Amino acid sequence: QVTLAESGGGMVQVGASLRLSCAASGRTASMSVMGWFRQGPEKEREFVSGISSSGTSTYAGDSVKGRFTISRDNTKNTVYLQMNSLKPEDTALYYCAAAGNWYRLRNTPEYWGQGTQVTVAS
Repeated sequence: QVTLAESGGGMVQVGASLRLSCAASGRTASMSVMGWFRQGPEKEREFVSGISSSGTSTYAGDSVKGRFTISRDNTKNTVYLQMNSLKPEDTALYYCAAAGNWYRLRNTPEYWGQGTQVTVAS
Protein backbone atom coordinates (compact mmCIF):
# COMPACT_ATOMS: atom_id res chain seq x y z
CA GLN A 1 0.00 0.00 0.00
CA VAL A 2 1.11 3.55 -0.75
CA THR A 3 -0.06 6.70 0.97
CA LEU A 4 0.22 10.09 -0.71
CA ALA A 5 -0.05 13.33 1.25
CA GLU A 6 -0.26 16.67 -0.53
CA SER A 7 0.58 20.05 0.94
CA GLY A 8 1.27 23.59 -0.20
CA GLY A 9 -2.08 24.74 -1.49
CA GLY A 10 -3.62 28.07 -0.60
CA MET A 11 -5.16 31.25 -1.88
CA VAL A 12 -3.00 33.60 -3.92
CA GLN A 13 -3.36 36.54 -6.29
CA VAL A 14 -3.06 36.35 -10.07
CA GLY A 15 0.55 36.06 -11.14
CA ALA A 16 1.74 34.58 -7.87
CA SER A 17 3.56 31.29 -7.35
CA LEU A 18 2.93 28.23 -5.22
CA ARG A 19 4.77 24.97 -4.73
CA LEU A 20 2.81 21.83 -4.04
CA SER A 21 4.42 18.84 -2.39
CA CYS A 22 3.37 15.21 -2.39
CA ALA A 23 5.03 12.96 0.15
CA ALA A 24 4.76 9.23 -0.47
CA SER A 25 5.03 6.53 2.13
CA GLY A 26 4.64 2.77 2.14
CA ARG A 27 5.58 0.54 -0.77
CA THR A 28 6.97 3.38 -2.84
CA ALA A 29 9.12 1.06 -4.95
CA SER A 30 5.93 0.01 -6.76
CA MET A 31 5.39 3.50 -8.15
CA SER A 32 7.19 4.09 -11.42
CA VAL A 33 5.52 7.38 -12.24
CA MET A 34 3.87 10.10 -10.22
CA GLY A 35 1.92 13.14 -11.18
CA TRP A 36 -0.68 15.77 -10.49
CA PHE A 37 -4.30 16.04 -11.50
CA ARG A 38 -6.69 18.86 -10.84
CA GLN A 39 -10.42 19.39 -10.86
CA GLY A 40 -11.85 22.88 -10.91
CA PRO A 41 -15.41 23.95 -10.18
CA GLU A 42 -17.77 22.29 -12.68
CA LYS A 43 -14.83 20.99 -14.72
CA GLU A 44 -13.60 17.56 -15.71
CA ARG A 45 -10.60 16.15 -13.93
CA GLU A 46 -7.43 17.12 -15.79
CA PHE A 47 -4.03 15.44 -15.89
CA VAL A 48 -1.69 18.34 -15.25
CA SER A 49 1.81 16.93 -15.05
CA GLY A 50 3.76 13.71 -14.55
CA ILE A 51 7.28 12.54 -13.88
CA SER A 52 9.08 9.23 -14.25
CA SER A 53 10.76 7.42 -11.38
CA SER A 54 14.21 8.73 -12.33
CA GLY A 55 12.92 12.22 -13.03
CA THR A 56 14.34 12.20 -16.53
CA SER A 57 10.97 12.05 -18.27
CA THR A 58 8.27 14.61 -17.58
CA TYR A 59 4.95 15.68 -19.01
CA ALA A 60 3.08 18.96 -18.74
CA GLY A 61 -0.36 19.64 -20.14
CA ASP A 62 -0.84 22.42 -22.65
CA SER A 63 -2.73 24.55 -20.14
CA VAL A 64 0.25 24.68 -17.77
CA LYS A 65 3.23 24.22 -20.07
CA GLY A 66 5.83 26.90 -19.47
CA ARG A 67 4.32 27.85 -16.10
CA PHE A 68 4.32 24.66 -14.03
CA THR A 69 7.35 22.46 -13.39
CA ILE A 70 7.29 19.02 -11.85
CA SER A 71 10.25 17.53 -10.01
CA ARG A 72 10.97 14.82 -7.49
CA ASP A 73 13.38 14.06 -4.69
CA ASN A 74 13.62 10.29 -4.37
CA THR A 75 15.65 10.57 -1.16
CA LYS A 76 12.54 12.10 0.40
CA ASN A 77 9.95 10.19 -1.65
CA THR A 78 8.47 13.54 -2.56
CA VAL A 79 7.19 15.04 -5.80
CA TYR A 80 6.83 18.77 -6.25
CA LEU A 81 4.77 20.96 -8.55
CA GLN A 82 6.14 24.46 -8.90
CA MET A 83 3.37 26.70 -10.19
CA ASN A 84 4.26 30.14 -11.51
CA SER A 85 2.23 32.90 -13.14
CA LEU A 86 -0.96 31.53 -11.66
CA LYS A 87 -4.25 32.38 -13.32
CA PRO A 88 -7.83 32.26 -12.04
CA GLU A 89 -8.44 29.23 -14.27
CA ASP A 90 -5.80 27.34 -12.27
CA THR A 91 -8.21 27.35 -9.33
CA ALA A 92 -8.87 23.70 -8.51
CA LEU A 93 -8.42 20.87 -6.09
CA TYR A 94 -5.02 19.40 -6.92
CA TYR A 95 -4.45 15.71 -6.42
CA CYS A 96 -1.23 13.76 -6.34
CA ALA A 97 -1.32 10.33 -7.99
CA ALA A 98 1.03 7.40 -8.51
CA ALA A 99 1.07 4.39 -10.80
CA GLY A 100 3.23 1.64 -12.20
CA ASN A 101 3.46 3.16 -15.68
CA TRP A 102 2.52 6.21 -17.70
CA TYR A 103 -0.62 4.69 -19.20
CA ARG A 104 -2.04 3.84 -15.80
CA LEU A 105 -1.05 7.21 -14.38
CA ARG A 106 -2.99 9.00 -17.11
CA ASN A 107 -6.03 6.74 -16.95
CA THR A 108 -6.34 4.74 -13.74
CA PRO A 109 -3.74 5.64 -11.13
CA GLU A 110 -3.36 3.06 -8.40
CA TYR A 111 -2.93 5.63 -5.66
CA TRP A 112 -4.40 9.03 -4.95
CA GLY A 113 -3.83 11.68 -2.33
CA GLN A 114 -6.62 13.57 -0.59
CA GLY A 115 -6.05 16.77 -2.52
CA THR A 116 -4.98 20.31 -1.73
CA GLN A 117 -6.97 23.38 -2.74
CA VAL A 118 -5.45 26.10 -4.88
CA THR A 119 -7.44 29.29 -5.32
CA VAL A 120 -6.23 32.12 -7.53
CA ALA A 121 -8.02 35.39 -6.94
CA SER A 122 -8.24 38.00 -9.66
